[in-house]
Amino acid sequence: MENILITGGAGFIGSHLTLKLIELGYHVTVLDNLSPQIHSQNSEDSYLFQSIKNRVKFIEGDVCNYSDWQKAIVGNEVIVHLAAETGTGQSMYQIDKYVEVNCGGTAKMLDVLANSSHTIRKVIVASSRAIYGEGKYFCKTHKMVYPEDRLEKNMSEGNFEPLCPYCHQSVELKPTDENSKIHPSSIYGITKGNQEQMVLVACESLGISALALRYQNVYGPGQSLSNPYTGILSIFSTRILNQNSLNVFEDGQESRDFVFISDVVDATILGIQSSIEKNMAINIGSGVSTTVEEIAQQLIQHYQSKVSYEINSNYRLGDIRHNKADITIAKKLLGYNPKISLDIGLKLFVEWVKNQKIETDLYDLSIQEMKQKGLMK
Repeated sequence: MENILITGGAGFIGSHLTLKLIELGYHVTVLDNLSPQIHSQNSEDSYLFQSIKNRVKFIEGDVCNYSDWQKAIVGNEVIVHLAAETGTGQSMYQIDKYVEVNCGGTAKMLDVLANSSHTIRKVIVASSRAIYGEGKYFCKTHKMVYPEDRLEKNMSEGNFEPLCPYCHQSVELKPTDENSKIHPSSIYGITKGNQEQMVLVACESLGISALALRYQNVYGPGQSLSNPYTGILSIFSTRILNQNSLNVFEDGQESRDFVFISDVVDATILGIQSSIEKNMAINIGSGVSTTVEEIAQQLIQHYQSKVSYEINSNYRLGDIRHNKADITIAKKLLGYNPKISLDIGLKLFVEWVKNQKIETDLYDLSIQEMKQKGLMK
């Protein structure tokens, strides 16, 4: 079996992927900085880190450090580059940090591959659906269109749906495929787009196989319950367990493509094992769109909680309205087939959460921070 380097391998997706690869007989090296935002101030308290500790060659280091990359790639054939800053809202005011980690860290990886002796034959980079912005829609007049960012004036009046960029009429959501327009609406989305382009272009010139996997909204056991900047399921769960009501943005009908962690792990392993000759980007999701209000209702039901939820018409600048991935290429070229429905996935997630310590609810502080930056309305 091959030797695989996973950056961010102690994180949510990374730790699950690490454990599955070990189970399959791969030898895994993990490069991770054990960010307090994900792992708390003490890594010994980190459920994710503890799950892989002493089972991998672990390097506590930073993707922004050239020497850490030089150390980490030694003896490996595949890199799965997951390490990144991931909060869409947070990216709008921690711009330098997001660019430094997501773009700068990836640049250092590619620089090492271009200028040193190594045995890397393939790179898998974690991209994101955030690169699409609003994604793909159908207009009765102009057919397939890609709406621009929603106007603050419209949202302040309660009009949250995207409009045709040409006639400004209502449009119908369609699954977003890989050939859709790239026009991210957040700094995070911009960095992920740059990250995947750098990997695909540089690896092509270096003769290294590369895939950019555009993950949708990944959820499941192990998701950080203390990080208020990513993961609506974790945010809602922590609030429910703290007996705090849920704040549902806009009108609750905004939707996302939620994909269970084990399906993402399977897709990533299929990418590692694939013999696809062309370096390319591939959507990884469920292909199903679910509204945020539905998520709130189902979580309250699963926790058997009396907590209420409030649809408050608040909105964040840079947020998209809907998300639904076209996963045709993943099915055809990778043999990917998501197995865990949202109903089953939520049950598995809630069962895991119930066995974790109740985290301090930092959500209100994160909202206050975004309001101070003018990003929350």
